[in-house]
Amino acid sequence: MTSLTITPGRPLRGTITVPGDKSLTHRAIILTALAEGTSTISDYCQGEDCLNTMRTFQSLGIPITHTPAQMTIYGKGFWGLTESNVPIDCGNSGTGIRLLTGLLAGQDFFSVLTGDESIRRRPMGRVVKPLREMGAIIGGRKGGELAPLAITGSGLHGIDYTSPVASAQIKSSLLLAGLYAEGTTCYKEPSLSRDHTERMFQFFGIPLVREEGTLVLQGRPSVGWHGVHMTIPGDFSAAAFFIVGATIVPGSDVTIRHVGMNPTRTGLMDVMKKMGADIEVLSRREEAGEPVGDLRVKSAPLKGVVIGPELIPKTIDEFPALCVAAAVADGDTVISGAEELRVKESDRIATMSGELRAMGARIEERSDGMFIRGLGQGGENGRLKAASSARSHEDHRVAMALAIGGLTAERSMTIADTGCVGTSFPDFEGALAQLARA
Repeated sequence: MTSLTITPGRPLRGTITVPGDKSLTHRAIILTALAEGTSTISDYCQGEDCLNTMRTFQSLGIPITHTPAQMTIYGKGFWGLTESNVPIDCGNSGTGIRLLTGLLAGQDFFSVLTGDESIRRRPMGRVVKPLREMGAIIGGRKGGELAPLAITGSGLHGIDYTSPVASAQIKSSLLLAGLYAEGTTCYKEPSLSRDHTERMFQFFGIPLVREEGTLVLQGRPSVGWHGVHMTIPGDFSAAAFFIVGATIVPGSDVTIRHVGMNPTRTGLMDVMKKMGADIEVLSRREEAGEPVGDLRVKSAPLKGVVIGPELIPKTIDEFPALCVAAAVADGDTVISGAEELRVKESDRIATMSGELRAMGARIEERSDGMFIRGLGQGGENGRLKAASSARSHEDHRVAMALAIGGLTAERSMTIADTGCVGTSFPDFEGALAQLARA
């Protein structure tokens, strides 16, 4: 069992980069595989989630080579995928399995999608149901509610779908299916979820438009798209742990280079600034249709805030880190409308509440969020305690959030079962050590 030991006592100082954006890497692999000709993806995420997506397309007949710095995809065009002769293992990636379900539903061959124990517990009906409305033939455990999923590729037709939740995974799955559907696919959501798919469709020249809050996609485009050279910006969700760490550890001053600043992703930064964080965005620019910047974060006292449902889609993956910030802030933080946290890699409401309580935090778990009474007093950030048996619950973001919380403790703390961190941030421990010894 892999573990991570955190030794507190020093400020975080220096300059780092974080892995390429995981969400963008998944989408870049998919769309370059469907392109005509050769594409290169630089600074891609090397986490296991994205490597599993790369292996998926290799098994679907797409030649791909890669080095730590660059992936080269030899795309075969819109109808260039071929049947895999083995079940496709998506590992721990909810993004991978849900997007692939949409893509493979419109092919002319059979596919089986599965993943690790965590993925086999996560809800798949949210994409299977609307895909079936499009004509998809999908079987699976509990009637298609759970993986493994068996997909018999078939002719699809466009639908007008209103999602009950704001979810980039549902949206992206249906848009990928919509590419292969006859007619028009219209998609609406209650609020704007991450828009990476829309931006990347635009980058590749795929005809997707937004009309009064509705995405409209004409299926089976008459003209395909060609290979590209693209650079993936750093993952804001990975940067979030260092944003929180530099803020709560006294004397810290950290710069994080080349971070994706998509406004549908940066809710944690907005909340942290509201709490009193000192965050500066430098050198704003654009890469592959995505806004990018450098972040400089200095230590600052935090105060509790109210985080309502309107902020949840922009902060959903950063909540483990945000819970740590709230736990050491001065005053109360109330989180509501976050039921989606219960169906991530772990039930993050339950796992973060339990683990942080073991570190001395004052947290009341609620059905759709939490009430956190911060440990700070008089404008100073408080300190958590070293838990005697901290656990990741096989959730990479829980593991990294607990590591950041441990930086405020009075002694070293070991977090058990942290091999899961490799799904998104293989060198998290090295990056943290670099800042602590600078």
